[in-house]
Amino acid sequence: MTNQHTENKQLPKLVVILGQTASGKTDWSLYLAKKFDGEIISADSRQIFKKMDIGTAKTLGEWRWDGFKKTYFVGDIAHYLIDFLDPGKYFTSAEFHDQAIKYAKLIARKNKVPFVVGGTGMYIQSFVDNYKMPRVAPNKKLRRSFEEKSIEGLMEWLKQVDPISAEIIDQKNKRRIIRALEVSILSGEPFSSQQKMGEPLFNILQIGIKREKEDLHQNIERRIDEMVEQGIVEEIKSLLKQKYSWDLPSMSGVGYRQFRDHLEGKETLEQALGKLKKETKHFAKKQLTWF
Repeated sequence: MTNQHTENKQLPKLVVILGQTASGKTDWSLYLAKKFDGEIISADSRQIFKKMDIGTAKTLGEWRWDGFKKTYFVGDIAHYLIDFLDPGKYFTSAEFHDQAIKYAKLIARKNKVPFVVGGTGMYIQSFVDNYKMPRVAPNKKLRRSFEEKSIEGLMEWLKQVDPISAEIIDQKNKRRIIRALEVSILSGEPFSSQQKMGEPLFNILQIGIKREKEDLHQNIERRIDEMVEQGIVEEIKSLLKQKYSWDLPSMSGVGYRQFRDHLEGKETLEQALGKLKKETKHFAKKQLTWF
């Protein structure tokens, strides 16, 4: 499935590869980047974190010098916005938008093809549509107070300060609800009114990868079984020992939070894996709403 998002041939060419988790984006991106002399910008909100390789299904590579700076390489293909952020820190869609544009321009200046690859719909949409995103830094104190409240209570508050966001937001995603409230309160303007489409910066070809539901579910189950063999439980234990909290965005994502009850002695490993498989399939279904 392809889509020519912009057709201005004077703009630098760029390819977006998007799709659900476990759909095969990584293999296609490596093949195409090698074939067309490209470099890859990751659009995955979980693979940005260091120390979190197994639960994020990160393609393992290595950091090595590329000119005067270090770059993450998978084989001979340079990757950006992957494996760079401490798990205790935050990274907003606005930051992704700015960083992705910077790296795409850098790649184009080298006469290479930028590939933006991932399954985080908000990241891809902010980049492709060149959204002018809210520039409001995360406020830890405000977020802690929000975390103590129920989703229902937060939604009632959001309906008052930003009814448009309240109408379209994923009402099960507490992190996004909190972000919409945070931006609306701290800026004094509704979050929804601060996301405006900008002028196109690239001539973009979008490639969407879609697998049949049964095939995708088999891939998800196989990937999760492989995570256990690779040591996902040990990876999480190591993160907890380093004082990374379950409440952090990094630790509350799919692939990590599902093991909390198991590690706290409340359920078996088999139950945790069953929960992870079920929630990953649900997550893959939700990704389609973006694509």
